[in-house]
Amino acid sequence: MKFIRDLKEGDRVFDIYLCKHKQSAVTKNGKPYENVILQDKTGTIDAKVWDPGNPGIGEYDSLNYIEVYGDVNNFQGSLQINVKRIRVCKEEEYNPADYLPVSSKDMDTMFNDLLDFIKSIQNTYLRQLLEAFFVQDKNFVKKFRYSSAAKTVHHGFVGGLLEHTLSVTKLCDYYCQAYPILNRNLLLTAAICHDIGKTRELSPFPENDYTDDGQLLGHIVMGSQMVAEKAAGIADFPHVLLTQLQHCILAHHGKYEYGSPKLPALMEALALNYADDTDAKLETFKELLENNSENQGWLGFNRLFESNLRATREK
Repeated sequence: MKFIRDLKEGDRVFDIYLCKHKQSAVTKNGKPYENVILQDKTGTIDAKVWDPGNPGIGEYDSLNYIEVYGDVNNFQGSLQINVKRIRVCKEEEYNPADYLPVSSKDMDTMFNDLLDFIKSIQNTYLRQLLEAFFVQDKNFVKKFRYSSAAKTVHHGFVGGLLEHTLSVTKLCDYYCQAYPILNRNLLLTAAICHDIGKTRELSPFPENDYTDDGQLLGHIVMGSQMVAEKAAGIADFPHVLLTQLQHCILAHHGKYEYGSPKLPALMEALALNYADDTDAKLETFKELLENNSENQGWLGFNRLFESNLRATREK
């Protein structure tokens, strides 16, 4: 398979791609055609089906894996595929990992590391709560392992939610060593649970878009609700402990303008906020550098960081 990032003008393609988007349109002369965005794990490329009535163009739709035959040309400085034939593929013909952005880290190793943190929780109620999610609830575990941490911005890939959660948990574990006054059981439980609502906020890949509940409620509120639902199934779960855990989740974005329903009122909530913000921003910067690997100078102004960013020339 020739990946999209390796295509060049003049190439002829005869490969399988994910149809990320399909839209019918009409030329100025009234002739119908189709705008298509093709995707693999290396990126996307615009494609045009100029003769959708051609017998070689089979029935297909967005999010189908399709075999494409066509030519790569240059249109206004960007590569584009002129598609001649399309066929929808069967599941056994492709490997989804070739078409979706995936964590560069081993997901089994990351998940086992997360389970080790859960085993280290000494509070019986909090450990039961975590096991109810990450050991007993197989449906949740599958969603959690394969979800992204965001539609865009940071960790927007398969395994991104797991990778981000583990990083935040490791940072919080360090905070507990540096500041023993922190309640480790509470903070690590909050770190592991802080983004579980994203399993409901975002739809599974390859769509990875906001659900109706995600748009209306958001992952912070849904995460707090999910914790309350699991706690209700644990006999005599302390009310104060539950509200403290929910507060950490509700306050982990730190500021109202960042979508946080509450401002941190517990030291553990403050620590979680900084750990979450640190990992999100550093991952965002890392992805920015990786996407501009050929540019070793100034990268331009970035609205998220409110600064003109630059790549480090030497380590």
